[in-house]
Amino acid sequence: MSGNAKRASTVEASVECQIRGLAAERHLPAPHLEQWLGLDEPSRASFLEIARKLRLRTGQLLAALDMLAEIAVRERLDVAAILSKPSVARIVDGRGSAPARAHEFIEELRALRFPRLRAALDRIRTEVAALKLPRGARLVLPKQLGSDELTIELRVRSVAELEKFISMLGERRAALARIVAMLGGDDDV
Repeated sequence: MSGNAKRASTVEASVECQIRGLAAERHLPAPHLEQWLGLDEPSRASFLEIARKLRLRTGQLLAALDMLAEIAVRERLDVAAILSKPSVARIVDGRGSAPARAHEFIEELRALRFPRLRAALDRIRTEVAALKLPRGARLVLPKQLGSDELTIELRVRSVAELEKFISMLGERRAALARIVAMLGGDDDV
């Protein structure tokens, strides 16, 4: 075995040892550990680096491994290529707390896994922003569009303020109806 081959083998063994150590710390189920170890060496190492940098919790590790597997199959890419996408790298190398970036990382993987869902959510958010609701009024969209329910929150301190909000919502009725239809899956609205 040449010197380069020995070094590569040592690096691979070290990465595997580190993965096993992190998996033990996080109580990663055996099937997910095997899934991780089954990745090619650059993908294993890339995911290990991100898992450490973002301090991914057990549930986040499980979700990320599952989503990465699906994205890799659909896009015909290895995991290292997915993890090096600019949108992912921006999150991993960005500012903010590790837990906040870890959450954002999972959300980005979810968006990569479901690109049509992300596009629909972006269109809905654009519609909500176009409403230009005044302070004290807020539209709450369902998480991950798992529901077609729209919540409208109003904070009022007087009857006059309530009447103003009700009038404002009446003026924006068509736009609100469009958002509700979009939540229900009607993209042609």
